[in-house]
Amino acid sequence: MNKLYATWDKPNVLFSRTFNCGYCGNSIASNMGYNAKSSTSYNNNGYIYICHHCNNPTYFHNNIQFPGAIYGESVTDVPELESNLYNEARSCISCNAYTAAVLCCRKLLMNIAVSRGAKEGLKFIQYVEYLAQGGFIPPDAKEWVDHIRKKGNEATHEIAIMTKQDAEDLIDFVEMLLKIIYTFPATIKKKTKTESA
Repeated sequence: MNKLYATWDKPNVLFSRTFNCGYCGNSIASNMGYNAKSSTSYNNNGYIYICHHCNNPTYFHNNIQFPGAIYGESVTDVPELESNLYNEARSCISCNAYTAAVLCCRKLLMNIAVSRGAKEGLKFIQYVEYLAQGGFIPPDAKEWVDHIRKKGNEATHEIAIMTKQDAEDLIDFVEMLLKIIYTFPATIKKKTKTESA
């Protein structure tokens, strides 16, 4: 997210609030911002806090944060397509679109398999089997892949709404998978290259 270059006029001292910025992901603890007063009762019914890292506003109404915090960690050295899908899934969680996050994770597994040599146009289960049989998934993590398959099938083929926990579980797994397949190998290559230079 780009830094917002703007000046916010006349901030107020509010009650202190700690949250993760939905734009830059940094942890914020602030008591400065804006409050909205009800036109009938003059009670505070909304608050805007400004991130002191990126200067973007975060709105709180009834203790719900808009935009919500982005779930999961950034992952480096991932191909652009897979990185975009992963970040899309993370962003879906921030706006309570949990079914969309689960479907992004399912598609991400397919894309990872293709980037590692699987043919395009296979069924989802074939991509999962390709990753498992190719050693891309740790042996003890095969149950996770089956869990993603089941949740992905529920989200795709059934009238089911995924929960926040469903989406977070899948983000946790694909984050780990991206690190194993892309980040860790790239990190050791960089270290080896630096040491041999």
